[in-house]
Amino acid sequence: MASGFDESSLHLIDEISTWIGDYAHENGITTLVIGVSGGIDSAVTSTLSARTGLATIVLNMPIHQAPEQYELSKRHIAWLEKNFDNVEGRLVDLTTTYDSFVAEMQGIDLSPLALANSRARLRMTTLYAVAGSSNGIVVGTGNKVEDFGVGFFTKYGDGGVDISPIADLMKSEVFALGAALGVLEDIQNAAPTDGLWDDGRTDEEQMGATYEELEWAIEYEANPSGGELSERQSTVLAIFRSFNTANAHKMNPIPVFKRKES
Repeated sequence: MASGFDESSLHLIDEISTWIGDYAHENGITTLVIGVSGGIDSAVTSTLSARTGLATIVLNMPIHQAPEQYELSKRHIAWLEKNFDNVEGRLVDLTTTYDSFVAEMQGIDLSPLALANSRARLRMTTLYAVAGSSNGIVVGTGNKVEDFGVGFFTKYGDGGVDISPIADLMKSEVFALGAALGVLEDIQNAAPTDGLWDDGRTDEEQMGATYEELEWAIEYEANPSGGELSERQSTVLAIFRSFNTANAHKMNPIPVFKRKES
C-alpha cells in the first residue's frame, strides 16, 4: 500500500476490508467474485476484497469493449495477481454471447438503452454463475452517488449484487482510497465510464454533470442552504432531482401488494 496518505483513508481501507471478511465468514462464504471494468470503483472494490485474504476471483468481461478499457482491466487484474496470492483473474469474453442474444431478438425493436443494459445483465449472469460454483458472493462496485443519488446503474445488471462495500462512499472518497491503495495511475486518471456504449461516452457526458457537482447536490439536498444558487448550481440540482426521481424504482424496495385484513 502506498504511504503518505491521511489516516482517515487508511483507517477506512482496513474498516471496509474487515467488514467484507466478517460478512463472508459469518455467512460461510469462501470466495469473493468481482467484475473489473478498468474503472476506479471496481479497482478499489477488488483490491479491498483481495485484502481480506479470502479467495478473490476477478473477471474481465468485455463486450465489444474499447481497447483502452479492456487493457486497463487486464492490467489491474495482473497487478492484483502480482500483489495478492489469493487473487485469480479470469477473462470471459461475452461478445459472441451478446451478439447471439441480439440476433435472436431480431424483429423486436430494442432501444439503444435496452441493448446497453443487456450487456450489464449478461455480466451479472456471468458473475453469479461463477459465484454459485465457488461458494461465493458477488461484490458490488457502486458508489454512493450512483447507488443512492442518481441511480446510475443497471437494474439487475451491475445493481445485482450481494454486498456493496463502497456504496456509502462519495466518488471523491473512492478516488482517495484508490490512491492510498496504490491502484494504477492510469485507472485513477481515466474518465469514469460504464463501458456499455460503442461510442465510449463517459458517465459525466451521460449525466450532464460532474461527480463533484453531483456530490454537492446530494449534500445540498440533505442540508439546503439559505443562500441564492448560481445558474450552474440550479442546473445541477435539476439534473440530480430528475435522475433521482426517474431512477427511484432502482433505489427503492420493490413494491409489494399487501392484502387488506378481512
